[in-house]
Amino acid sequence: MKLQQLLLNSKKQQKILLSTDNFKSENANLVLAFAQRTLLEKVCPFDLLKEIYPNAQIILCSSSGQVSNNCTIEKGIVVTAIEFDKTKIIATEFDILANNNIDDLGEKIKEELFSKDLKSVLILSEGSFINGTELINELIKRTNKLIPIFGGLAGDEFSFEKTIVGLNANASSGKIVAVGFYGEHIHFGYGSEGGWGDFGPEREVTLSDKNVLYKIGDRFALDLYKEYLGKYADELPGSSLYFPLSMKENCESASVVRTILAIDEENKSMTFAGNIPEGSLVRLMKGNIDKLIDAASTAAFKIKTTSKEKVQLALLVSCVGRRIVLGDRVEEELEVVKDNFGENTILCGFYSYGEISPTQKNVACELHNQTMTIATMYED
Repeated sequence: MKLQQLLLNSKKQQKILLSTDNFKSENANLVLAFAQRTLLEKVCPFDLLKEIYPNAQIILCSSSGQVSNNCTIEKGIVVTAIEFDKTKIIATEFDILANNNIDDLGEKIKEELFSKDLKSVLILSEGSFINGTELINELIKRTNKLIPIFGGLAGDEFSFEKTIVGLNANASSGKIVAVGFYGEHIHFGYGSEGGWGDFGPEREVTLSDKNVLYKIGDRFALDLYKEYLGKYADELPGSSLYFPLSMKENCESASVVRTILAIDEENKSMTFAGNIPEGSLVRLMKGNIDKLIDAASTAAFKIKTTSKEKVQLALLVSCVGRRIVLGDRVEEELEVVKDNFGENTILCGFYSYGEISPTQKNVACELHNQTMTIATMYED
């Protein structure tokens, strides 16, 4: 496996950030390009990327911050090209604005990607219209819980207006891209950690509809949430990124973090990036900067890595809420990941509206919020 990483500015000027030995752009199989939505709309970089990497599957995805191997949040378009030596890939796209039937999405992915030598699936999905929980549940069902799935939901900086994704075309609204990786020579590692701390009592969800939460106990959800936020309530919905919810579907299940995407003052409800089922148990959470950074280090440490002689790619998908809370220290969570892996691991990725990664209890995947999620890949 050989890699190249470019940085494109708003004038389409290129800067090579790295290129491993013997990389040839005409041999690249897969290109991942992350940037702010407004920059992607202004530059429309697909034609240029197609000239540089004529034989690659090219994916564009809007973000809330794009990660380069320099452990920095870049202002330009970060383009990472992968040249596989022994691995086949197949990419497909689905438009949920043209067809919002999640079953049809699952059927398309099953028909076009699923085969006996499928090793893993990368999902880069728009983050504005999709219910993340329904997306991953459909993927798990269609792959019979046998195939690890990783990736994330596109971001929109801190605007929350719309997100865009594209496969072999300039990015647009409503697109979900899936990439299948095939064969015995490619190997993956997966890690995901949060680092958030619970506060306040655990309470039962008494009224919800999928990812819309109406009541916790006998209180309207938004009223209760504002009560806990205190002075931060006036800054909603932006301030909600500092205070996500921890959710357990039942007393025995593991907790996951849910990010608030929107609030409805009239109905006193909150909309989340994933489902909040009735009967589930929720608690508010808050972030400690050092614990968030330590969690990123733990996510990297848990992944089995290759020998130092092998080149591998680490795709980092971290939440926009983490970026906001970490502030000027955001790049520290990238640096601790790099320190764990060493110099032969190339970093790329983005800050997202939701992270997708396998868990120990569920080999397929889980929707995460407010985590640092990492997927590594290398060939033998």
